[in-house]
Amino acid sequence: MAALQASSLAIPSSSSSGCHLKRMITASIQLPRPSKFSLADPSAAITKKLVEELRTRNGYAFAEPLQMDVAQKDRVLEPRLSPTSSIDTTTKLYAILEAVEDRVEMHDNIGEQRDNWNELLLNSVNMMTLTATTMAAMATAAPAPSLRICSTLLFTAATGMSLIMSKIQPSQLAEEQRNASRLFKQLRSEIKSMLVLQSPTESDVEEMIEKVLALDRAYPLPLLGVMLEKFPSKFEPAAWWPRDSNNHRQSRGRKTVANVERNGWSEELEVEMRAIVQVLKSKDKQDYLRLGNLALKLNKMSAVSAPLLTSIAAAGSAFGCSTAMMVAAITGAMAAIINSFEHGGQVGMVVEMYRNCAGFFELTEETIEATLEERDYSKRENGEMFEMKVAMKLGRSLLELRDLARKSMASCIGTEVDEFGSKLF
Repeated sequence: MAALQASSLAIPSSSSSGCHLKRMITASIQLPRPSKFSLADPSAAITKKLVEELRTRNGYAFAEPLQMDVAQKDRVLEPRLSPTSSIDTTTKLYAILEAVEDRVEMHDNIGEQRDNWNELLLNSVNMMTLTATTMAAMATAAPAPSLRICSTLLFTAATGMSLIMSKIQPSQLAEEQRNASRLFKQLRSEIKSMLVLQSPTESDVEEMIEKVLALDRAYPLPLLGVMLEKFPSKFEPAAWWPRDSNNHRQSRGRKTVANVERNGWSEELEVEMRAIVQVLKSKDKQDYLRLGNLALKLNKMSAVSAPLLTSIAAAGSAFGCSTAMMVAAITGAMAAIINSFEHGGQVGMVVEMYRNCAGFFELTEETIEATLEERDYSKRENGEMFEMKVAMKLGRSLLELRDLARKSMASCIGTEVDEFGSKLF
């Protein structure tokens, strides 16, 4: 800038010196060129070292992006097999994954079909019952053989269809398929995570097969022969996991190892998990067993009452006298009300929902207890991860889960727990 100012002061005022002015300005504002990148610079050497480390990280020797051909890129992005896994094991898991995908689709389709059954059968039974009730009432005022015969036939058909609905419980069947689809989707996610994050072994393949078969037994697709009992003598939680094999795997190779890393576990965490199990047993599971028993009794009464009332109505309309026709009209109306309450209110679905919820808490209890019984900490799941999973399953944060454990431990000295373990349902 000083040279520029000096040259500008020395410029004559005459117009003949214009070319001389341009040459002086051009010569004065020449900027220095940047020096070339030199590896002698310490910062440049560090940069080169970092680049080389990034190229060789994880055992891969990356080439320059502009010099890497398609074949080299494919070799770089190819997943490596763990020493504990093999191509056969991975292939088997993919085959199991395909079977699980197919079961998800089947249970979705059949669940939608059985939900339609419930709606169509309920509408048909109610229409026949109400039509027969109307005919019976009309025959009371104006006796007519045609009205009496038609009402008798309709009441008889309604009795048969009501018996079928009471036997198979379409709303409960639909709920079973919805639960099965959800659980198979969970299993699908578990297999996908195993393929991506872990090194699957033959024992993992056997475990996945056992889980698939256990789900098949818990939620069968056919109606004849293997259908779940809709009116058991005792209400019990649903069980869709392989109990015997699970206990065997937890106890297999069990040993006491001293002075090893505790894998995220501590004495406080183990006490906390035992306290959580106590809350689930005494509060959540017992409450759903109680509600499930009430819903099951109500469903039994409704399933017996509706066909009984329509059969009484059919017998009354068959006699033909005015008193019998009046009884037929009254019992037919009552049967329509009970049918609407039982199948329209989907009492069977409520029973299955309570059964599934009780099974969820039982599975959570068994999982925690089996984990705590394992003495080899290296065979346990990481303690912090396990605590987070339990908290998520119960719809709680970690702080809320620990607070619940403190309340459960305080209940041993007389303070009652004033809340349930789960906040989800």
